[in-house]
Order: sequence, then structure tokens, then C-alpha cells
Amino acid sequence: MRSTLSLLVRSVLFTAACGSVSAQNDATTAIPPALMASAEAWNNADLPGHIGLYTDNATFMGGNGPIQGRARVGDSLAKSFWRDGKPIQTLSFDRIEVRPLGDRHALSTGHFVLTGGGEKDRSGWFSLTWEKTSAGWRIIHDQSS
Repeated sequence: MRSTLSLLVRSVLFTAACGSVSAQNDATTAIPPALMASAEAWNNADLPGHIGLYTDNATFMGGNGPIQGRARVGDSLAKSFWRDGKPIQTLSFDRIEVRPLGDRHALSTGHFVLTGGGEKDRSGWFSLTWEKTSAGWRIIHDQSS
């Protein structure tokens, strides 16, 4: 009886550990392509597609403080980086790293580059906090500089 109980406990712990590793692997494999698709949406003048990774109540840390909510983030980006319904510059991401923070959260860091459009190239670093939702991995906090 004792060995059966011990085996059952080890089996449950092993299954839980595998689930955690699976969720972590999911973050590291799902988030980079999601960011690339977001940049592609930006470059195709699809602002709703670009900000589709943000949750409805996501926070974006702007130069004047936090901006709360996906719609307000989109408005801020449109005012600062878009003209005539399209982006002023082309967006790309590189040096993306993802660190799982448990089963349902992750942190990604990386480098963004804005080029072209007759403007001086701009680049900076970002850190994004992600949450796994029923719709997949979504950004709940964006700190870009």
C-alpha cells in the first residue's frame, strides 16, 4: 500500500512537472512568431492586427506615464507613428528572448527598429509581460524605450 501511494504521488508530481515544462515551451515557441506577425501587421498598415496581442486592459508605459487599455494604446501609436492611415516607418524586432514565469505568464525582451519613411531610424528596447489566455498568449504590460 505504501509503495502504491508513493508511486501515485510521484506520478502526480511528474505529470505536474511535465505540464509546467509544456507551458514554458509553449511560451518560448509561441511568443516570437506572434511578435513577428505583429510587426508584419504594422508594416501592412493593420494597426488593429498589430495591437491584437494586447489584452483589453493592457498597460503601455509611455513617455508621459502609463496608457491603460488596448484602444488607448492604439490611439497613442496612431498619433505618434502613423500618418494618413499607415505607419510612417517600417517596424522590425530582433534579439527576442522569452522567459517563462510559471504556467500562465512570461516575460519577453528584445529590440525594436523603425526604419524608412524619410525619417531618421529609431530603435530601442522592450520588455513585455504576457499572460496565457483562452485566445493564446497576450500582452498585459509593455515597457518600450
